[in-house]
Amino acid sequence: MAPIRNGRHLYLELPIGLPVPGKTTAYDNSRTIDLENVTLDGGILIKTLVFSIDPFIRGRMRAPNVNTHIPALQFGEPLSSYGVGKVLRSENSIFKPGDHVYGMIPCEEYIIARDTVRLTMIENKESLPWSVYVGVCGMPGQTAYYGWKEFSAAKEGEVAYVTAAAGPVGSTVVQLAKSDSCKVIASAGSDEKVAFVRSIGADVAFNYKTGDTNKTLEEEGPVNIYWDSVGGETLETALANSAVFGRFIECGMISQVSSVNTLYPIKNLWQVIAKQLKITGFICSSLHTKYSAEFYREIPRRVAEGEIKYLEDREYGLDKVGQALVDVLTGKNNGKKVIIVADD
Repeated sequence: MAPIRNGRHLYLELPIGLPVPGKTTAYDNSRTIDLENVTLDGGILIKTLVFSIDPFIRGRMRAPNVNTHIPALQFGEPLSSYGVGKVLRSENSIFKPGDHVYGMIPCEEYIIARDTVRLTMIENKESLPWSVYVGVCGMPGQTAYYGWKEFSAAKEGEVAYVTAAAGPVGSTVVQLAKSDSCKVIASAGSDEKVAFVRSIGADVAFNYKTGDTNKTLEEEGPVNIYWDSVGGETLETALANSAVFGRFIECGMISQVSSVNTLYPIKNLWQVIAKQLKITGFICSSLHTKYSAEFYREIPRRVAEGEIKYLEDREYGLDKVGQALVDVLTGKNNGKKVIIVADD
């Protein structure tokens, strides 16, 4: 077989504020790959099927010397995020051709993976679309499941307030909270998203851009469990409307991600003491060992049975990655944003 295109999406320049497609990142189709003869050096050759667009990609666009829990992206190299691929060739005894794998991968059509420690084999007994394994059955769903299980201490009749409730994390949390017999207040950024959130069981759903968050929480709270994906002013409002002994689960602060937004100083942190609140920040990977087996036993089955619903926003082709990232960071996506790279 003659060499074929191996398109990729590169990180080129540190953004100020939002990334600029074609400047911060750019699609490159200049490389080719010989699938039959390329050297694997003990690794596996993967055909990328799905690439995930996640807000944390923007957080990796930073100076290399700024250390956090996840490494900075390297200029001139492909972006990386979670993805699903199919093994075409293997020199690794754990994987064989035809297997499907999930994990953090570079934004390329074909990948040679020599370090496979962080790749998970996906059986997909339920025959779900592969894209769900970067959404409700992947890291976003794991974030919701692990965080809710570990930190919510939910009791029947308690009030849970879920932000970014139409996204893959928030929508899963809404449904987990309802499974635990909570009253769920949920906010989202458009009327269309609000309709979806209502359809999956939220008792109170509102558009935070046109509605009054404080008034809603005053009327429907106080809040026992706050699931925070946005931070900033919404966090401040939740503090003001929390119940005594409330639990705040902090998994993201998208309102503070880029310097295009003015960082918002929280002015009522004294509520943490006055109401004896428990505030927990967490990263999904820190709970993976504890909950991953349980998650894969339970969540794909519940998704296949229609008990847990999800919404996807699909784009086709790696050339769409740059704009897709901007859409996620500005809330223009409608559901989990995925890039379909190739058919199985």
